[in-house]
Amino acid sequence: MSDRAFSTAELDELEATIDAWLAGEMATNPTVAVVDRGEPGERRWYVRLRGEQKDTFTVWFTLRQRTLHYETYVMPAPEEDHQRFYEHLLRRNLKLFGAAFAIGAEDAVFLVGQLPVGAVDAGELDRILGSMYAYVEQCFRPALRIGFASRFA
Repeated sequence: MSDRAFSTAELDELEATIDAWLAGEMATNPTVAVVDRGEPGERRWYVRLRGEQKDTFTVWFTLRQRTLHYETYVMPAPEEDHQRFYEHLLRRNLKLFGAAFAIGAEDAVFLVGQLPVGAVDAGELDRILGSMYAYVEQCFRPALRIGFASRFA
């Protein structure tokens, strides 16, 4: 699991592995609603998941020379109780493996992570997708009730 840059041929091989794994997920995993690819020439996948606490969300996988980056949009910036909201997410970060809550564009909350490309295989892809699903499902409702409490009053 080095952090060396992979060659184009190695990335092509890994891209085929990810494509095959995602095809299997589409065929067998009822949580996976849709799998789309990025623009031609991009090594990017969009995996739309059916949730329970959050109806749907998309995990973006981006294969780079050294890492597989993954992220999902969790929710917009909180409307109220900012300190408690961000404290809640930072405390949740302590319990997460391979991902962390982050502030992104327009101060929205994202869940992000990355893995060295040398570690990418079907087992790790399963772990990543399952973890992203579980983390969003576990945090979404409690965070929503803190940062948007007046909407539930």
